[in-house]
Amino acid sequence: MAHTQARSPYPIAARELLRDSLLDAALEELRQRPWSEITMADVARAAGVSRQTLYKEFGSRDEFASALTLREADRFLVAVENTVRAHLDDPTAALAAAFGLFLTGAAENPLVLAVFRGGGEEFLELVTIRGKPLVEHAVDRLAAVMRSGWGEADPKGCSLLSECLVRLAISYIALPRDSTSVTADSIAELFGPYIERLVES
Repeated sequence: MAHTQARSPYPIAARELLRDSLLDAALEELRQRPWSEITMADVARAAGVSRQTLYKEFGSRDEFASALTLREADRFLVAVENTVRAHLDDPTAALAAAFGLFLTGAAENPLVLAVFRGGGEEFLELVTIRGKPLVEHAVDRLAAVMRSGWGEADPKGCSLLSECLVRLAISYIALPRDSTSVTADSIAELFGPYIERLVES
């Protein structure tokens, strides 16, 4: 018998579609102007729903900003996880590829641009002074993919490396120094010996 993938109940699927539509609409608005100039009514209109529907789903502008930040972070993390898994035979190459992918994606993402190029103070707080949940979430997911990909790696070492990489990634997004490839190669050169020992332990 062929295996069929379980589907979400209709109300859950409909809600996920609504949330994604609203968040996608906000990203499109951010491509055109700063977050400080975008109202919730603008987002609702772009998504084709009422402002009341938006507030019923997210509660407040702050909750909406938080949801958008977490979703975009998860999208980055999925891409990073897939890149790591594609280079499991070479941990240093996995590190360089994943870091480079993250920086490239961040440089093109309208939310990231809103955070670090002005007009997005609400988002900036979510990755700095209120950024602990986001950082911990990213660290946990990155450490998990390391442990699953390299089963012999020390869990404590995976968590330590993950935290360093996440915090460095945020720093390099906020204040780029060199090209993405140069930065990724530099990070791999610095942390390569550590991750190689970690995998071999």
